[in-house]
Amino acid sequence: MHAMTRPIILASNNQGKLAEFAQLLTPLGFSLRTQSELGITEAEEPHATFVENALAKARHVARESKLPALADDSGICVPALGGAPGVFSARYAGEPKSDAANNAKLVADLAAQTDKSAYYYCALVYLRHAEDPQPVIAEGRWEGEVIVTPRGQGGFGYDAHFWLPALGKTAAELTAQEKNQLSHRGQALRMLVTKLVPKLS
Repeated sequence: MHAMTRPIILASNNQGKLAEFAQLLTPLGFSLRTQSELGITEAEEPHATFVENALAKARHVARESKLPALADDSGICVPALGGAPGVFSARYAGEPKSDAANNAKLVADLAAQTDKSAYYYCALVYLRHAEDPQPVIAEGRWEGEVIVTPRGQGGFGYDAHFWLPALGKTAAELTAQEKNQLSHRGQALRMLVTKLVPKLS
């Protein structure tokens, strides 16, 4: 399809994310590498919104690598908690980052609430170079509910507590293919691809 592969540096060291992105982008002729493969440190994420954090991460990696960069900022948002954990999803229970501690805090914080609805949100940003004035931005949203008892061995983050009523499963009980089809990140990535492809020619 393409005579050469197009490098993209992923502003993440998360192997779960790398696998999810590669599944959709590799067939389009992109070759993905993580920032750690190039010795690039993680960017600060000081912002109050997902899209600002994703932009900051992509710009940092594009500047350091001199290559196109892809960054996502995603998390779980719970309306009964005013949208928390939100942008603080990865560090909800503080440092060091711990999925188990984050999940325990979320379940405890929701214990007194009747509304257990939640959604995963993803903002995805692609920069051709660090000073790119027109970043390609895509987003996705995945609706579910928070359950107390974790189920499933797959996924990461809050997946084992993220219940999908229509499927009768948690996100952690889905296959990788099912998750990519349904998830906030899968939705955002497909939207990004539709925006990106016309710009590749």
